[in-house]
Amino acid sequence: MHIWFMEAKANMERSNPKSAFKVTPKPPAKENTRPQELKLHTGQRAVKRAMFNYSVATKFYLSKIQKRQVVKLHKMIEDEEIRSLRKEMVPKAQLMPFFDRPFFPQRSNRPLTIPREPSFRSVSSKCWSCISENELYYFQHAHAWNPIK
Repeated sequence: MHIWFMEAKANMERSNPKSAFKVTPKPPAKENTRPQELKLHTGQRAVKRAMFNYSVATKFYLSKIQKRQVVKLHKMIEDEEIRSLRKEMVPKAQLMPFFDRPFFPQRSNRPLTIPREPSFRSVSSKCWSCISENELYYFQHAHAWNPIK
């Protein structure tokens, strides 16, 4: 044995010889333990998940029905528009000409137009100061072009 252990034991016997080898009573035997029932939340979660799946399915079904109704309504409106257009576009026969008084073309009373030579003169140099760089072909003044004579 170790030296320090022996010294500690000797010191204990010197100070109190009766308490050195004191016997402690054994604790009473415990009863057999029973496992407690575990309450898992899987059942509750399964019920909640089933309710959620049902609500999602009903929303999907209702949206599907609503889309069908909207498509049906649009189709009905479109069909009605087509019917009304067909009623408006009924071909009508042209009026029969009057054969008892035939058409005789007559000479017009307006005078004939006199042709003129085009004037290809350049633009007057006075107006070039009015033109900015961005507006090269845009003339602000009426006197930029000489009228045709």
